[in-house]
Amino acid sequence: MKALVLYDSFFGNTEKIARDIGSGLDFMDDVNVVRVNDAQPDQLTKADLLIIGSPTRKFTSTAAIKKLIAGIPGKGLKNIKVTAFDTRMDPVDVDSRILDFFVKIFGYAAEPLAKKLQKKGGELILPAEGFIVTGEKGPLREGERERAKTWARQMKTTL
Repeated sequence: MKALVLYDSFFGNTEKIARDIGSGLDFMDDVNVVRVNDAQPDQLTKADLLIIGSPTRKFTSTAAIKKLIAGIPGKGLKNIKVTAFDTRMDPVDVDSRILDFFVKIFGYAAEPLAKKLQKKGGELILPAEGFIVTGEKGPLREGERERAKTWARQMKTTL
C-alpha cells in the first residue's frame, strides 16, 4: 500500500511533523513525504492513503494547500483513505482571550482540510489532528513529534 504525506511549512515545524508522520507509517509498503509545491497530480490518485498538513495561518490552511485541494476533481479521491493535520498555537500558551475567541469562531486548519478531502471523495481514516507549536515560529511543544508518530501508527488498525 502507498501513502502520501503532503505538507506546506513556513518555519519547518509542519515539515518536521509531516516527516514524523511518514516515519510512523513504516507499516506501509511505500511512503512519500512531499512538500505541496513539489507534488505531482498523479501522486494523489495513486496513493491508498493521503494525509495533508498545513500550518494554521490566520485560522486556515496555506494558499498552496487550498490550491492543491481545489484542483482535485469532484470525486478524485474516491477509494482513497484520507486525513489531515495542522500545526497551531495553543491559546492557553499565548494567554490571549482575543486569540481564544477567534479560535472558537474560526478554528484551525486541519478540520476544514479533512472535510474538503471527504468532499473530494476521500474516506476519512482518522479525525484531523493538531500539533502544538510554542510560538509563531516554533519550536514544537515537547512530545509533539512522538505524538505525530503515534497518531500515524493508529492508522494501521483502520486500513
